[in-house]
Amino acid sequence: MLDLQYLCDNKDAVLLNCRNRGVTVDLDKILALRDRRSQAIQEGDALRHQQKDVSAQIPKASAADKPALVAKGKEFREKIAANEALVKEIETELRAEQMRVPNMTHPDAPVGKDENESKTVRTYGEIRKFDFKPLDHVALAEKHDLIDFASGAKVAGHGFYYLKNEAVLLEMALVQFALQKLRKEGFTLYTTPDLARDEVLVGIGFNPRGPETQIYSIESTDLNLVATAEITLGGIYKDDILDISKLPLKLCGLSHCFRTEAGAAGRAGRGIYRVHQFTKVEMFGYTAADNAASDALHFEIVRIEEEIFQALKIPYRVIDTCTGDLGGPAYRKFDLEAWMPGRGEAGEFGEVTSASNCTDYQSRRLGIRCKQGDKKGTQYVHTLNGTAVACTRAIIAILENYQQADGSVMIPEVLRPWVGVDRIG
Repeated sequence: MLDLQYLCDNKDAVLLNCRNRGVTVDLDKILALRDRRSQAIQEGDALRHQQKDVSAQIPKASAADKPALVAKGKEFREKIAANEALVKEIETELRAEQMRVPNMTHPDAPVGKDENESKTVRTYGEIRKFDFKPLDHVALAEKHDLIDFASGAKVAGHGFYYLKNEAVLLEMALVQFALQKLRKEGFTLYTTPDLARDEVLVGIGFNPRGPETQIYSIESTDLNLVATAEITLGGIYKDDILDISKLPLKLCGLSHCFRTEAGAAGRAGRGIYRVHQFTKVEMFGYTAADNAASDALHFEIVRIEEEIFQALKIPYRVIDTCTGDLGGPAYRKFDLEAWMPGRGEAGEFGEVTSASNCTDYQSRRLGIRCKQGDKKGTQYVHTLNGTAVACTRAIIAILENYQQADGSVMIPEVLRPWVGVDRIG
């Protein structure tokens, strides 16, 4: 959420940013609500002042005059209560409108309407030229009895699955490899709850309820299944004031992720590329309220993501996401897209990680602050997030890139200590 005073002082820049992101907002309504709130607060202050004057007169009043003053005092109390209710109502509407305004955008982020206008920053690895027709991960999983889609659909519905045999070991190996890597990089390791309250999801920037949601909600509660550990790691310090001497904080969360994936369909989402539940290792960071500090951690997170896929020896490209494809909280976002030979007719890149700098957009909604040097008061910290490993998509990339002519699949060397074999099949 952007600061209200910033919105008022930079209306033209905010409107241009919204247009670049393809988001429609009503800033005039926000300004009108701000003015209505100011007027209502002034009226409330005047009423309280008048009530105080009446209350001061009552002890000195004669017996004849006292009932009228008491009645007048009661009338003021009722007006004050009504005024407080009005202020609360205006503030709720104002906050809701304010929350619809996306974060500002990094000046270096490409301006464009959709993912086709994002920019490739760099590529890694050589795309393998097969001397046989490669299979996609669904066919490879069937060949080696690695994924049971039918039982997943029978038990939980379409989009759910069972990993089996070496696929289970592969997932555990990816988790162990990512956790060990992040621990060496100075991240504090967590396993996080699979549930979070509405207010935490809203603070992070997710819409937990209503027709537009991609979230599974628990009926008759304010709880939801989390779509990413970004939600739970971001909620840890809700309403806290952090010690600036301990920033940046680097957190790593291992969690299940649950997504409705409403509207997702097509060959690109085939198999386990787009599913309702998966395991993920997530990075989350808190820095001082300084763009240089959060930019530095952002680049560090991307470096770690790249080093993980370099160690797996999987070709990828780094994408600087354009304005029209940025989520509301993101100031800037980089995606890693791994080469998947079985995707599309002749292989395609598919997203495997993302890393976002959200500056103070999430912390302002969650009330996470720090005291910075000799600056007056407190400042909202900057928050960042990034995928270390989303296991299902990493498994796709491994199966398809490491398949052999005889139908077997080699295991990446760095994962073999945990898988226990060097080949599937």
